[in-house]
Amino acid sequence: MVSHKKNITMISVVMIVKNGERCVAQVLKALQSFDEVIVADTGSTDETLAIAKNFSNVSLHKIPFNGFGEARNLAANLAKHDWILSIDCDEVPSPQLVSEIESLSLEEGTLYSIPFQNYFNDKWIKWCGWHPEEHIRLYHRKKTAFCTSLVHEGIEKKGFKIQKLQNPIHHYPYATISDFLKKMERYSTLFAEQYYGKKRSTPGIAAWHGMGAFLKSFFLKRGFLGGYEGFLISVYNGHTAFYKYLKLYHLNKSRLC
Repeated sequence: MVSHKKNITMISVVMIVKNGERCVAQVLKALQSFDEVIVADTGSTDETLAIAKNFSNVSLHKIPFNGFGEARNLAANLAKHDWILSIDCDEVPSPQLVSEIESLSLEEGTLYSIPFQNYFNDKWIKWCGWHPEEHIRLYHRKKTAFCTSLVHEGIEKKGFKIQKLQNPIHHYPYATISDFLKKMERYSTLFAEQYYGKKRSTPGIAAWHGMGAFLKSFFLKRGFLGGYEGFLISVYNGHTAFYKYLKLYHLNKSRLC
């Protein structure tokens, strides 16, 4: 059995980042007990890299961005350890989670799923599909990897045992309305590129998806209980779905010309 705290010297934390100055210091402080943190930058123009340089366990790298799945795998290959903890620059592991990871008996045939607590306006969002949420983020890179999807990437998990951890990552995806708009722009473009030629879309289909996403978020997923934040997130979900399919429609149409 792996002894207490030995895991910290067996695991490389891997983070892909672009313009993450808002939270990166908080994230890296939470990861200071780990032996190695790979910060793989895909083109930051803010103070992200300057902040990361202040942490002695951080190794800085620049990598190209050809989608989230490929970027995560490329960054993982830079690590010196085979056990990989994949973290984003707005995801802060709780001290309890770090202690839980320290105490694990790591098994190569097991994937470790971590619960997420998502925040906006200093409020833990428990509606709109934001709760409960968990993601597989701890894995052995010689046994599996992220799928190569441009967006909504996940660990290939077929044939693996999944162990759910108890303590959370605190996730701060949006600080301002501009953050919503920037993410909608980026993710809708990646969605269209990923499904170009594979999915049909029209303006009507886009409107249908947009309306459906809002109604699902606000009513079925109880966004109405979240006050202003629940309404805003539901509108965002609707707009994102609309623009994903509208961009797909235009991309399919333009490449047929």
